[in-house]
Amino acid sequence: MNEIKNQIITEKTIRLLQKNQYTFNVDSKLTKTKIKDWIERFFDVKVKSINSLRSPRKKSQKRLPQTSLNDKRMIITLKPEYSIPLFINE
Repeated sequence: MNEIKNQIITEKTIRLLQKNQYTFNVDSKLTKTKIKDWIERFFDVKVKSINSLRSPRKKSQKRLPQTSLNDKRMIITLKPEYSIPLFINE
């Protein structure tokens, strides 16, 4: 699926892994239900909830053209008995 761009690895997302939450950058056109269906089919897991957010735009200077955001971030919480095999939860 080309709409899921990459998985986010930061200090905060590593802490979220302990709560069984995974963070992805996705295309801004995708809805929560499409992401949920794709994650459940591809990784064979059950999704408990999905939170989405967009980064705030930086204030543009008058000389520079304003750029649009092409993606948003999804935080996916799985049910306790499931995990995505890309990461080891300890």
